[in-house]
Amino acid sequence: MTALPALDPRAPFVLDTRELGRRPGSMTRVHRTVDAPSGWSLELVQVPAGASVELDFRLESVVDGVLVTGEVHAPIRAECGRCLDPVEDDVDVDVQELFTYERVDASDEQPLLVGDFIDLEPLVRDAIVLGLPANPVCAEDCPGLCATCGARLADVEDNHSHDELDPRWAALARLAPTPDTTNETTES
Repeated sequence: MTALPALDPRAPFVLDTRELGRRPGSMTRVHRTVDAPSGWSLELVQVPAGASVELDFRLESVVDGVLVTGEVHAPIRAECGRCLDPVEDDVDVDVQELFTYERVDASDEQPLLVGDFIDLEPLVRDAIVLGLPANPVCAEDCPGLCATCGARLADVEDNHSHDELDPRWAALARLAPTPDTTNETTES
């Protein structure tokens, strides 16, 4: 069995469970504000590196390990998926994970306590990234951008349009009479 790397007890996402003990039923609360590391992002949205992430957890000792339940709150910065304007918002996610004292078998993917320490960063990162909106919008009724000229549709007139000719019909359009030639043929 591979030895787990030691955890730095001073790391912001590492919790010490010694006070909790290994008595099933004992419980403690942890509230902490930590700086977000870089890389918590999707294509259009991110938690800015260094932003304050609030952790509010309950740690409960159970027979197999420590059950971590709680909420995470983080600010997000994004680009509107329709008009590309900047968007600032918050994301709140619930988390729950059992950190076991030891592996049951080699294929077990359950997170482990390392001594008396729990590393919450993978749990918090996964919950936050999965909680990010895949297509953030600045407003639910954002009309987006004009597909032809790229103008922001919220800033242009209601009748904004473009005369577009399908390129497949362009050769025929040159054969059609223009308003000037139509008048000439009717007058003669």
